Amino acid sequence: MGKNDLVHDPNGGLPRLLEIMRRLRDPDSGCPWDIEQTFATIAPYTIEEAYEVADAIEREAWDELKGELGDLLFQSVFHAQMATEAGMFTFDEVADGMSDKMVARHPHVFGDESRDKSADQQTRDWEAVKAAERAKRGAFGVLDDVAVGLPALLRAVKLQKRAARVGFDWPDAEQVLDKIAEETRELVEARDSKLHDDVFEEFGDLLFVIANLARHLKIDPEAALRAANAKFTRRFRAIEADLAARGKRPEDSDLAEMDALWNVAKFAERAI
Repeated sequence: MGKNDLVHDPNGGLPRLLEIMRRLRDPDSGCPWDIEQTFATIAPYTIEEAYEVADAIEREAWDELKGELGDLLFQSVFHAQMATEAGMFTFDEVADGMSDKMVARHPHVFGDESRDKSADQQTRDWEAVKAAERAKRGAFGVLDDVAVGLPALLRAVKLQKRAARVGFDWPDAEQVLDKIAEETRELVEARDSKLHDDVFEEFGDLLFVIANLARHLKIDPEAALRAANAKFTRRFRAIEADLAARGKRPEDSDLAEMDALWNVAKFAERAI
């Protein structure tokens, strides 16, 4: 099959996508925009596509998920093509590396270890394997290689998990709640001092401890905040709809009226 035949083959699968990417980056006949991209310029799109996958799942938009997963896959293909051009690695090496990692981390599936162990024990085994992998890369510090580019809330949880593995953690959620109260008092004191830098620091401390509480409660704080965002959006749109039925817009209303409509929307949701 010729290269053009592969590009236009509707059942070409991954080889087709890899060839399309290679052609897009061809310095003589490719797309000018794709040719001038770098790892740094593509990275924000990679993050955005990952969030769009999460968004489709959050909304249970299963008809959109296939397309969003394709967009995310294309990001890996794009990065791998640039790496191939630079002589760093190929897409096949990316796939092989991931396969090797999964086989090594699941000896109870692909090796001789017994599957007769709890999920907690499997998690501990997983963490031990990952720790050995980090040590092999020269990452010996407890917090080494927790990616700086992660969303701050997610990175906070990962940092706390790493510290907890070596015993630097509160024994239960009650101590975390006490710490939240302490940090809240410090934030109020900083606000009263009117020193913006102090307010900034104390607010960050409070968010960090709230992330820790989520970890102790076994809650994904990113997912919880996404759910809260969705709830706020639903209820505010209900306010807009109720106001529109009265011939008004939010800017024509006031807080008392909108707050009352908010409560109507809240009770309507709970009644469902």
